[in-house]
Amino acid sequence: MATSYQHFLDKFPSLKLPVTLKEEDAHTYSAENQPLPHKLIGEFILPYEEEVDEFTEYVPCFKLSGTKNFDAIVYWKAGLLNYQYVMLTLGKGGKAIDKKVIAGTFSDGQIITRSVARIDDDMSIFIMSGQASRTDEKYNASQSTTIELEILPDGKLIELVE
Repeated sequence: MATSYQHFLDKFPSLKLPVTLKEEDAHTYSAENQPLPHKLIGEFILPYEEEVDEFTEYVPCFKLSGTKNFDAIVYWKAGLLNYQYVMLTLGKGGKAIDKKVIAGTFSDGQIITRSVARIDDDMSIFIMSGQASRTDEKYNASQSTTIELEILPDGKLIELVE
């Protein structure tokens, strides 16, 4: 019989890199992947979330193939005006190593921030973010940002600084 951790991982299909995460991809993951049972969410996701409420949804997206010392999963977290793709790295027993929001959409009611991410086969993650006013929805290119993360062999997620 599979352990609950293995059962949890089985909910995340293995994906070969590179992959790009965009806002609209969440619908595909919701349609193609089985929902996470509440017990598994409580055991493997909620302990690492800062703000938890009964209205937030968690959708399994994928796990990265090719990792040896850890497992890396991406799930979609849908809350009120806050939709995030979260990468969580876990030791082989299921204990969290690191966690970062890598893409998504957030609004404070006035400004909408959208981020997309590309995960490359060298375990680097490029995140591009832009903002628009809720009233005109035109992006101001001068306020766009890029961040590069790297997934280290031990599962840590670090920001690379130029």
